[in-house]
Amino acid sequence: MARPFSLFNPTLAQKLSLLATVPLVLAVAAIAALVAVQSRALAEREIIALETQLLEAKKVELRNYVTQARNGFYFIYGNAAPDDAEARAQVAQILSAMIYGTDGFFFVYDYDGNNLVSPRQTERINRNWSGLTDSEGTPVVDELIRIARSGAGYHSYLWPKPSTGEEARMITYVTSFPSWRWAVGTGVFIDDVLATVATARSELEARVQQTFFYIGLITLVALLGVYLAGMGLNIRERRLADAKLKSLTQRVLDAQEEERGRVARELHDGISQILVGVRYALDTARRKLDRGDPTAAAPLAKGIESLGEAISEVRRISRDLRPGLLDDLGLGPALKNLTEEFSKRTGVAAEFKTVVFRNRLDQEAKIALYRIAQEALTNIERHAAATSVSIDIRGHKKGATLRITDNGRGISTEHRAQGAGIGLRNMQERVDQLDGTLTVSRPQGGMGTMIEVTVPLSHLLPPEPEIAGPRKVPA
Repeated sequence: MARPFSLFNPTLAQKLSLLATVPLVLAVAAIAALVAVQSRALAEREIIALETQLLEAKKVELRNYVTQARNGFYFIYGNAAPDDAEARAQVAQILSAMIYGTDGFFFVYDYDGNNLVSPRQTERINRNWSGLTDSEGTPVVDELIRIARSGAGYHSYLWPKPSTGEEARMITYVTSFPSWRWAVGTGVFIDDVLATVATARSELEARVQQTFFYIGLITLVALLGVYLAGMGLNIRERRLADAKLKSLTQRVLDAQEEERGRVARELHDGISQILVGVRYALDTARRKLDRGDPTAAAPLAKGIESLGEAISEVRRISRDLRPGLLDDLGLGPALKNLTEEFSKRTGVAAEFKTVVFRNRLDQEAKIALYRIAQEALTNIERHAAATSVSIDIRGHKKGATLRITDNGRGISTEHRAQGAGIGLRNMQERVDQLDGTLTVSRPQGGMGTMIEVTVPLSHLLPPEPEIAGPRKVPA
């Protein structure tokens, strides 16, 4: 059942790629949504403004039509009595002749709802249309009469176009002839305005989609760039890692061969020579015993003494390879013994100082610090020509620090900057494994070399719990 989940086990490179691409995708998506919302809002305001402007132009045009028509027959209306049938007929005839465009015409309704003039839809004349509504339920004739009674105004509703018979949106301007109780007006169909607005909205959607397309294209290019850059960095880092691994492997092999050579020389120059002397002494003693020579005890004693030297040499080589004190008593006693053995072997005055601290170093840090001290003493013995050496180790709130100081000829600035020498490289690699720091400098006196190694607090174990009872003084 856990198999499908285990299929998704991203590598470090894939995790880094996701870490780089997911925020980018989310940011681009948020930007795209914000751009779309802002674009739509701005365009909608522009469309509404355009629609309002077009409708206002239509309304002004209608008002001008009605004003011009009224001015054309006002001399008749103004001189006629309220019950002058001849004047009414004459004005109705004039309005019936006022048609314009494809669907433009004037209409007249009396206040009772009877249609008196409708030149393009004559079937409506002399019929009462009170209560008429359009297909949306909007009152038509009653609303026109109400507007006319109040003076003048505009009304919008659906009305069949005379040219096609299809229903379309219409804006009407109506005014009043109060003495005749007439509502006179004209209207214009605004389907062209609605078409213009619909076109603007479709163009808006096209622009938004185009914006999304460009944002998506830019995002794709950016993701592709991130991917290619990540792949390039990954390949480059992998090649560098392979090269470093190859170099490290070669150095490990070289170090192994060097250590084998050193052990072989120690065995050949030390133990082998001693064992040859032992064999010679024993062989001499055997021959004297065969002859009954009473001086056979002297070569036997010499052989026993040589065997003791061989045993001591074997112990010294074993201690150099892996000091037992480091495992049994800890780093402090091991470094102290290393210092004493160095002083005894080389004749160089060596001093070891430490400050006891409650936290204990882990095994990895103890081995690394011991090997660094061992490497440093080897370099001092071979190259420094020093007369005194000081080794100091102490703990502090940030971790632990090992400091090795000598008064020899020192390391040159160029040598220290280049990090030349397998000894310094080995020290640096051990410190890097501990996430610590290695500093090579001159001491305050200006002579010799000071090597300072600091390991972080993460390599210090917590203090052991105290056990109740009588306290023992440490040896």
